[in-house]
Amino acid sequence: MTNRGEAAMQGIGLYIHVPFCAGKCPYCDFYSVAPVPQLREDYTAALLRALGHLPAGAAGSPLATVYFGGGTPNLLGAGALCRVLGAARQAFALQPGAEVTAEVNPGSVTPDQLALLRQGGFNRLSMGLQSAQPDELALLGRKHSPADVEHTVAAARGAGFENISLDLMLGTPGQTVQSALASADFCAGLGVQHLSAYLLKVEPGTPFGRAHMERRLADPDALADLYLAVCARLEQLGYRQYEISNFARPGFESRHNLCYWLGGDYLGLGPAAHSLWRGQRHFFARDAAAFAAAPDPFALWQDDGEGGTREEFIMLRLRLAQGLDLDELERRWPGQQAETLRLRRQLGPMVRAGLARLQGPVFRLTPRGFLVSNSIIARLI
Repeated sequence: MTNRGEAAMQGIGLYIHVPFCAGKCPYCDFYSVAPVPQLREDYTAALLRALGHLPAGAAGSPLATVYFGGGTPNLLGAGALCRVLGAARQAFALQPGAEVTAEVNPGSVTPDQLALLRQGGFNRLSMGLQSAQPDELALLGRKHSPADVEHTVAAARGAGFENISLDLMLGTPGQTVQSALASADFCAGLGVQHLSAYLLKVEPGTPFGRAHMERRLADPDALADLYLAVCARLEQLGYRQYEISNFARPGFESRHNLCYWLGGDYLGLGPAAHSLWRGQRHFFARDAAAFAAAPDPFALWQDDGEGGTREEFIMLRLRLAQGLDLDELERRWPGQQAETLRLRRQLGPMVRAGLARLQGPVFRLTPRGFLVSNSIIARLI
């Protein structure tokens, strides 16, 4: 993972939010709106304007990763996505071998659209499988079937994509260890290179939240057993866990996400998109119409405080399997040696409890530690 992480840090990341969804999943708290044709056209034009009026110092910067997320980016149209990517290529210095990802919805993207994306410069796809069990898919409000995912993966491979990621959701009501492992096996059987496995969190204001779906979730011990079983199975299947919720075959870790977790600079375009630029965080409000109408979308950029702090560094490194290098922490913040010494003194009980390992100066969480990472991080910082 080191080489992959270093590659991510040799340039900035660019995230482009496409907020269009044909229907809202009941668990989803991401910002999205209906794909009205005129708004899609105006939104595409706004993205092109934004890429022509970047923040000071951004134009011409080396670009290591581009990620089109959503929403459902393919609802913007493959041609529009390629035009926006072309504008990004002109605005930045896109690095040779840069990772360029598009999220696509299985069952709604066609082989022709996939071919156009590949020809336009996209080289990685991410799809939301969520589960290979039809009853679990139905509960999650997903419209596709496992067969749709299988066909879309095959079409993507036929279009020339050699880097494909699937999302799984763990801890859904009624899910068992056996059904979760079956979904993991299904993904491995498709030969995809990357998997994300997220624990379901019931967010306030979502249909799941209003239905008090949290009452139907497994208890913490059962959820821990399920998560640890999936982590172990994926390791057996050749997917190395490199972050709390992410697993990859060697060399296929998400460079874009590593840019976030390793503290690199990145720009986010679109409503609800966040940025870390030169030590400051910024965001756009959750308003697609306002973004689409803005003559200069970056005029809507809102300040979100300082980024790249010592606390962030600790939190983000402990999300990663590579862990926190305490010597590096001292080198970066030499004036806070007393705090680092206090932190070192807290590590022993966590190691003895099997939640972490300390190897030389590197402190890293185990899979069991990842389950309670929020508590561990809060204690350390």
